[in-house]
Amino acid sequence: MNRSKLGKPRRVFQRRKPALRWKQIASGLLLIALGIGLLVALMQLPERLDTLLLVSTAIANLIGGLGRFLTGLLQLLAVLLLVLVAIGSLLLVVAGCIRLIRACLRQNPTRPVR
Repeated sequence: MNRSKLGKPRRVFQRRKPALRWKQIASGLLLIALGIGLLVALMQLPERLDTLLLVSTAIANLIGGLGRFLTGLLQLLAVLLLVLVAIGSLLLVVAGCIRLIRACLRQNPTRPVR
């Protein structure tokens, strides 16, 4: 048997005591009552509001929101593409200027005289 430093047996592998019967019965009855209460509340919901209208409005809002989100995302990607093209064109202009300046400043190599 595993013993700790103080000589007491460790409680790592000991079995738990089973729950008392009355606690199990009470928790079971409580869960059943809660489930029945929720079902009764759900059954009374159509009398309070028009569920079909609620569902159709929710779906329409979801589709509209997704459409707006995708449109915004597409516009953002278009702006990003334009920025990348602008940066690329500026890099090409700078590279061309540097090459032109180097070509103008470079001295002609002297050819050996024959």
